[in-house]
Amino acid sequence: MAITPDTKDWTWVLRRPCPECGFTADNTTPAAVASTIPALLPRWQGALKRQDADVRPDDSTWSTLEYACHVRDVFGVFEARLNLMLGQDNPTFADWDQDQAAVDGDYAGQDPAVVARELAQAGTDAASAFASVTEEDWGRRGLRSNGSAFTVLTLSQYFLHDVIHHLHDVHA
Repeated sequence: MAITPDTKDWTWVLRRPCPECGFTADNTTPAAVASTIPALLPRWQGALKRQDADVRPDDSTWSTLEYACHVRDVFGVFEARLNLMLGQDNPTFADWDQDQAAVDGDYAGQDPAVVARELAQAGTDAASAFASVTEEDWGRRGLRSNGSAFTVLTLSQYFLHDVIHHLHDVHA
C-alpha cells in the first residue's frame, strides 16, 4: 500500500500546542531554531543507526529512513524560504510536494549512513541561516502558493515543529 499524501494544513501549530509531539511555538525564535537544530541532530543520527531504520512500521507509514530523508530536505527547503524572505519583499514560495519528493528521491532506497551525514550537514546549514537573522527581520513576510502568510518568526516556529514532530514520529 502506498503512503497516503499528507494534505493537512499544519499552520495551526502556530496558535496552539501540538497534541502529538507537545511542541509549543510561543518561545520559538530564529535564534532558538539556530541553537535547537544542532542539539536535535544526534537524535536523528542515532535513529538512523537502528537496524530497522529502513523498515516501515506499517504499509501506510514512512520508515525512520524515509522520515530522515524528508527532514534532510526540509532543512534545505526552509533555508531557501528564509533566504527568499530576507532577500525579497513578500516572496511567494515555490510549491514543494513532500510526497513526490519522497518518490523522486527514492527515500526508501537511501543508505542510512549517507543520509545521516547529509542530514547533519543540511541541519547545520539551516541552523547557520537562522542564526544570521536579526530581530529587525522577524516581521519580513513570505507567502505559500495557497496564500498562507508567514513572517520570518512564524516560519521559524513552523519549521522547528516539523523537525521535532518527526523525531516524535520515529520515537527518537
